[in-house]
Amino acid sequence: MSTESTCHLAGILEIFASNSIFKQYEIMFKDSFKFYKAKWPIPDFSDVLDFNDNTTKGIVEFGLDVDSIYEAVMPGLKPVYSWKCYEITDRPGLIFIRNPFTPQGQRYWMTRCVRDYPKRPNVVNLNAKLFPQTVIDDWWSCYQNCSDKDDKRRMKVAMRWTTLGYHHDWDSKHYSERMKNKFPDDLAQLSEYFSKALRLGKYSAEAAIVNYYPIGTTLAGHTDHSESDLEAPLFSFSFGQTAIFLIGGTTKEEKPSALFLRSGDVVVMAKQSRLCYHAVPRVMKANIENWNEFPIKRDVPLEPPNPKKLKCDIDLPTTDDWQLDTKLFENCADENFWSPFRQFVNDSRININVRQVLKEGQESL
Repeated sequence: MSTESTCHLAGILEIFASNSIFKQYEIMFKDSFKFYKAKWPIPDFSDVLDFNDNTTKGIVEFGLDVDSIYEAVMPGLKPVYSWKCYEITDRPGLIFIRNPFTPQGQRYWMTRCVRDYPKRPNVVNLNAKLFPQTVIDDWWSCYQNCSDKDDKRRMKVAMRWTTLGYHHDWDSKHYSERMKNKFPDDLAQLSEYFSKALRLGKYSAEAAIVNYYPIGTTLAGHTDHSESDLEAPLFSFSFGQTAIFLIGGTTKEEKPSALFLRSGDVVVMAKQSRLCYHAVPRVMKANIENWNEFPIKRDVPLEPPNPKKLKCDIDLPTTDDWQLDTKLFENCADENFWSPFRQFVNDSRININVRQVLKEGQESL
């Protein structure tokens, strides 16, 4: 064989080897997803990071600055000084907060997610060929008023997401000024509160997707990269049943870390983790329904933050009340009011994923 032929063959073999290695590494993320998704045999969860277990290796506490501690506590949240925040040692930029919500706070956000956020003009995934416009416009009311068990079950399983603020175009993978409506004030304030508590800088919540996961459903591996501002963090709020969350690298060549997400847990994807692949391969029944703790203790009355009580000069509302629905917040401590929502979340997980679309100073796309 000539020297030229030998070099050509060597080049082909090198390309083949590199492609094989790439596929081998790419399979790492997919294999992890398939492993934790498996229904039988039940996977071994011993490698899943458990932030409720103080002996879990690979996590370190994320220190909250004393300057970021508010005495003006947002209703539905525990005081910031009591939050348990962690980082994963090999996932820089990922912050995990172990349930900073009160039971009443969890119930408030669950109710908002199923009763209010899926209403028109917000966008839902329901197909107009399968459901009448009345269901698409106000899904929860139609769901509650449905007397046919099969139709009701079909309506519940079909509802998988609703989008708020800037509505993501799933075909173009972009946002547009043509697909936009007002972002909920309460959710915007919640996101801003977390950003300030974690010292992540000024934050403007402009888009969100609320995902509904019946037990047994999944979310495939993906990255979130449609926003103009890819420096601003993503805030992910989990409620209801437990999930396993996978977080990998910026390509599927890296084996992901797996962690439990329980009701009330918050994940913040900032800095290096902002563009990492992530997925939800499993949703399963929670061991403890911490949103149904009895007797549920009513939270403090809704009052405007008092800037004189702050330990530092933090730009919080000074004249208006917190932007929560006051009546709804109070009703969430009433078991009769809560009953239909309890039934819904009994076999479902809800996730709110909030992002900033525009760069600071940018007024439109």
